[in-house]
Formats: sequence, structure tokens, C-alpha cells
Amino acid sequence: MASNGRKIQEQILALLGSADYRPLDKSELAKALGRKSGVRMGLNQALRDLERAGEIARIRKNRYVLPPVADLVTGTLHIHQAGYGFLISEKPGEPDIFIAAENTGTAMHGDRVDARISREAPYRRTKGRREGRVIRILKRANDTIVGTLQHSRNFYYVVPDDPRLAHDVYVRPEQDGRAETTAKVGDKVVVRLETWESRHVNPEGEIIEVLGPASAPGVDMLSIIRKYHLPTEFPRDVLEQADRIPEKVDARQIDGREDLRNEFIVTIDPDDARDFDDAIHVERIDTGGWYLGVHIADVAAYVTPESALDREARGRGNSVYLPDRVIPMLPERLSNGVCSLNPGVDRLTHSVFIHFDKNGVAKSARFAPSVIRSAHRLTYKQAYAILKSAPQDQLGERLHTAWELASLLRRKRFEHGSLDLDFPEVKVWLDRNGNPVKLERVENDESHQLIEEFMLAANEAVARELKKRAIATIYRIHENPDPDKLAEYREFVLSFNYKVGDLTHRTEVQRLLAAIRGKPEEQALKIGLLKSLKRARYFPQPLGHYGLAKPNYLHFTSPIRRYADLVTHRALGRDAAPRRPGGAARRPYQLDMSQMASIAEHVSTTERVA
Repeated sequence: MASNGRKIQEQILALLGSADYRPLDKSELAKALGRKSGVRMGLNQALRDLERAGEIARIRKNRYVLPPVADLVTGTLHIHQAGYGFLISEKPGEPDIFIAAENTGTAMHGDRVDARISREAPYRRTKGRREGRVIRILKRANDTIVGTLQHSRNFYYVVPDDPRLAHDVYVRPEQDGRAETTAKVGDKVVVRLETWESRHVNPEGEIIEVLGPASAPGVDMLSIIRKYHLPTEFPRDVLEQADRIPEKVDARQIDGREDLRNEFIVTIDPDDARDFDDAIHVERIDTGGWYLGVHIADVAAYVTPESALDREARGRGNSVYLPDRVIPMLPERLSNGVCSLNPGVDRLTHSVFIHFDKNGVAKSARFAPSVIRSAHRLTYKQAYAILKSAPQDQLGERLHTAWELASLLRRKRFEHGSLDLDFPEVKVWLDRNGNPVKLERVENDESHQLIEEFMLAANEAVARELKKRAIATIYRIHENPDPDKLAEYREFVLSFNYKVGDLTHRTEVQRLLAAIRGKPEEQALKIGLLKSLKRARYFPQPLGHYGLAKPNYLHFTSPIRRYADLVTHRALGRDAAPRRPGGAARRPYQLDMSQMASIAEHVSTTERVA
């Protein structure tokens, strides 16, 4: 069915791209393509999918053209607090489009829209950047908002928490007499938008939930959960499927897997982590070099495509970590249980084995479904203490060997152009009432860098393998920055009296990052640089990763908390998957490019929320 749908799409694109094409509506397209009434449904779906993907555009009188013909660009609208915005095109490499505040219409931050490019850009401060006007909202990012109820002399209104939503929403404080929708002034509330036809008139809405007084303990976290529509409970069918999964690995599940239970494998994670999805072991090779094993929880062995668990995980996209809770992608029975690489128990994994020579060059890589038994669960603090002292035992010797390799890989990565864009992480500690009591800086020390380098190496190795085998998957891409934005950022840097050259050259960016390291203005300048760069995202083609300076990259190492990684596991195991837990054979897993594109767009959106 998917291939037939794509065939119809290709016929439509060929017709719209023909030299003698004139804009046609749906019925005219059906005649031109020879579509009979019996297959009209396929045409309707193909038109919807193409329009949603931004490959075609609908103009006046519902006629269809290719977007360049209509000067239309489809993308996501990002609105600044000052009211103006930028349209982030869905086409890779296409520059952002400036949208003046008066040209946003009733579109809100995050909406998927069509914008028409202005033929004559006005005198505004766009400095040569293309400018446009929103002409159609394709999909609202949200139909509800979270805010605080206020009262004027004649009406009640809700002030949105999100400063990018510039309009207050008119409401009635008491909707239907129910306690949960009866709000008081000063309460945090959830409002469903009802009508908004003109940006010159405030939108109207209905209070659908009262979260409580804005200053009450826990209301701030609940506001965030409601604002981003984060699911706090799993549906019954999802929990029932999770409950049917055995808690222990048995002999039938191990059949066809590489047995690594006698290898000295360890996990290194934060103090309070409960879901351990990656483990490592490193051995020095007598002839010089190292042998690295990265072992990742085989979530794909338990979460079957299109099952209740899979649909829920795909919808969530990723786990969300808040100061007072974790909203997991998978039920706890999997995330903290049978999928978590806890010490001393058998766990199903997918392993990446990489042979590095003495210079840190990857000479070969091998991939295999496996079973491990972690020897140690280390925290980052414990691993750091071991690395800072002389080796006392096998654990110390192995960690020091691992750091020899990781430090070499890290040095080579930056020599090859990778950018140091990391920020210090701050952990917020709360009391039992949800009030913050302590801030703790999480240092990016050697223990963190060790794991980071090995995960990067595994992700890159899998990306190269899937590209070589021409297997469809989701890549992690970071497109080259817009030269105009880098030029604007350079002006900002010059105001701090730094000498800086042409930032379109990667070496100049690296030189700047080195110059500001440890300076009081480092954070401000790094934030400015990040704003001038494009956002990393998921995409079904390997377009490269600018920040990491890698031509092929994806996410493989966190399938417990990222759906993109689960997709990668399925793609990697497509041709050589062992039997499922319980003995049933796995069905081959394969999605086409259109399906991968849809998943990539979705998980990119959920990641931005997280």
C-alpha cells in the first residue's frame, strides 16, 4: 500500500513539474492522471501527504502547484518574544525566512505554516534575508495554552506563560459549575482555544482545567507538563503488554546471540539514574591499539513494531526529565527493569565492536545481537575517583585503559573540526514539597567524556554501516549555518573586543571557542553562537553533522529513552535478528523513506519539547 501511495505521489509531482502544466484542482488532477472514482481515495491521500510534506502547495481556488511556482515555503514558525518570527523551512539547506509581527497572522509559535515570499523585501533590518507572510496555518502546534487567570473591570482573561504568545485569551472564569474548571484570579489554568480569526482581536477560549494557585508547591511542574502535553500515565493496553514481558532472560532468548556474560563489562551513569541503556568494555591489543565494545539495551527485542508499546513510545518520542520526576518513553517495567543493564543479571543487548589502531583510527567495526551481565554499576563520581588514582584492581586497570582510548578519540575529534558547544549542567535538588533547596553543578569531567566519546564512536559506526548497506533509517543531522547569521554573530563578538575572522570557516569558530574558554563572557558568547547555528534534528538521509564534523551520524545508544534509537536498532538488526523473547521469530523490519521522514519529523518535534 505504501509503495502504491508513493507511486501516485510521483505521478502528481511529475505532472506538476511538467513544462506545460497549468494549476489544476483535485477533480481536474484526477482527470489528467486518469484516476477513476474507484481510486480517487488514493489521490486524495497522496495530495494530503504531499501538501503536508511541503512538496506541493495549494493556491487560490484549491489548485495545486509546486511550491517554487507559488513562492510558497512550508515550515515551522518560531516566534520571538518581540513578536516577529522566522520560518524554518522543511527543506534541508534552505535559509530561514523572516516574518514581521504584522505578517504572522493568527499563527502561533511552533505552528506548521505556509508562507509566501515577498517579491520586494522592505527596508527592514533583515539584511538581505528573505522575508515572507504567513498565508495558511497547516497545523497548530497546540490547541491549548497554560497561563494565569486575571480580571479587568469587564472581563476575565488568561495571560499565557509562554512569552512568545503575545495575545491574552478572553475566558469565562466558571464554565459549567464543575470544581475542576472553576478558577479564581491568580490560578494557573489550562485553556482550550475556541476562535481566533484576526490578530487584531484577542482569541477566546474555555478553561478546561484549573491547576491551582500559581505559587502553590508543584503547580509550576504541573504547568510545564500541561503546556507541553506530556503524558503522565500509560494506557491500560500498554501496561498490560509490558506486564506480559518476562522479568528475566531465559535460554530461548539467548539463542542466536553472542554470549558476552563473562566479559568485564561496566555501566557508568549519574548517581540517581535508574535506566541503564549503555555498557562498555575496552581491551588493549597486544599488537597495539584497542578493542572497544559498546553494548546497548536491545529494546527492539521487547517492543515490536505497531504494538501498543511501540505506538505509545513513538507518540512520546523520548523520555522527559524534570527536576521532580521522569516522564519515561517506556513503562517502568521495561525502562528500569528488563531493558535496564543492571549489574549481575543477564540482559539482551545489541553490541558494536570497534578495533582502533594505536593512533585512534577505527580499522574495523562489527555488530551483533548479544547477551551481557554487567560486572559493575558505577556512578560518574565513582568512575572519576578511580581515574584520578592509581589502578588498584581489574576495574581500575580497565577504566584507565578505557580513558587512554577515549582521551585520544576526543583529541582527534577536535583536531578534525568538532566544536566544543557543551554547557555546564546544573542539577536542581527539591525538598518533599517541590521547592528548590540546592543547585549542583555537574562537571563534564573525564568520566563523562569517556562515555561521550564511546557513544559517539558507536553512533558513527552504525551510521556508516547502515549507509553502506543502503538500509533506510533516521540520521541525526546538523546542517551548515546560514552565513548571514554567522556574520551577525561576528558583529556581536566584536563588541567584546575579540579578534575574529570569517566564521564560515570552521577553524575560526574553533579559535573563538578556545579564546573565550573560562572567560566571564563565555556563556553569553556560546549562547549567541548556538542561536546563530541551525538546530540539530532527525532526517532520513545522512546530510552530515556540522557540530561534530561527521559526514555520517545517527543515534543508537539510548533506545530506552529515544524512539529514534529504537528505529536504528530495528534497521541494524533487520537482516540478522535473533528470535524474540519467548522463541518467536522476528519479522523483517523495513520502512520506506516517506515513513522514515514522518517519524523523523515527529521525534524532532518531541525532542524540542524535552
